[in-house]
Amino acid sequence: MSAKKLLMITGDFTEDYETMVPFQTLLAMGYEVDAVCPGKKAGETVATCIHDFEGDQTYSEKRGHNFTLNATFADVDVAQYDALVIPGGRAPEYLRLDADVIAAVRHFMEEGKPVAAICHGAQILSAAKVIEGRTVSAYPACRPEVEQAGATYADIAIDGAVTDGNLVTAPAWPAHPAWLSQFNAVLSADASRAAA
Repeated sequence: MSAKKLLMITGDFTEDYETMVPFQTLLAMGYEVDAVCPGKKAGETVATCIHDFEGDQTYSEKRGHNFTLNATFADVDVAQYDALVIPGGRAPEYLRLDADVIAAVRHFMEEGKPVAAICHGAQILSAAKVIEGRTVSAYPACRPEVEQAGATYADIAIDGAVTDGNLVTAPAWPAHPAWLSQFNAVLSADASRAAA
């Protein structure tokens, strides 16, 4: 069986760890991952930011690395992908305003394909109106949006993750071990169903 093909939709000021770590980890697991950003082409970069928890009332934000895209958003045919990854950070604030991003997210959710979203990635899920009746984790500041979209907010530890059917969500980058492990389990189960 060929490797599953995953689509990662990201953008400028995406969270550094929530983009780079999943991208590299999923590649190391043997998945093919295409990272795209609306308005940008393969070989171009998105700026990242680093969010940290330093004892203040909210996270701090610092400039991160440049992340190189390896595919072109305008060329993407979502039907050719097996799963979707949505990192957090600032990018979801504006990505959720892009009709093509919303259409892509709806495709994956309506087809029951595996979807992983972390932190502020829930802003895109909420805007796409695809989480009604689901249990969803996100950064705590996104709780109102998750609940307004008709989902149950999973109030879990910052290093936890929650799986609801095809959807795997987590509150922030400390959850990578749980989030990526649960996403891998959903991807593996999906592969087993497809092979049957």
